[in-house]
Amino acid sequence: MRDNVERWLIHESLPFDQVKSEENSFQILVKHAGQYGIPVDIFEPKAQLGILVIGAKIEMKNNQIIRYRGFNEEERTKFANKVSDFCNSIEAISKIINEDGKQKVAVYVVLDDKENINQQTMFEAIDSVSAVSYTHLTLPTNREV
Repeated sequence: MRDNVERWLIHESLPFDQVKSEENSFQILVKHAGQYGIPVDIFEPKAQLGILVIGAKIEMKNNQIIRYRGFNEEERTKFANKVSDFCNSIEAISKIINEDGKQKVAVYVVLDDKENINQQTMFEAIDSVSAVSYTHLTLPTNREV
């Protein structure tokens, strides 16, 4: 699977780097992918060989982080549900994480149908993950919470 992914990226002229990972049989970082040019990871988990995962960790803007950290538990849940609803609409999963002192939204598309893992489906998944941009990470206003 790794060879196919590398060939597809080269075919689309997308530069990428190998990432060492204990958990994945291979992991590739595409620094500028999709319509928003965000960093995207492509990997095959060792625990689930034959599955291709395309994911991105999107940092919240500083003003969003400040607001998010001021939320109570109910407000955080509402925001997480809003992000999750959007991700479900593009057949992705999401998780709000704190990494390197920054709040991020991790978004992953899982391709698990071996017959349909091809160049087109991989790039469609990259575009879907890329679509979760800052414009989609709007925090609810006080009237919405």
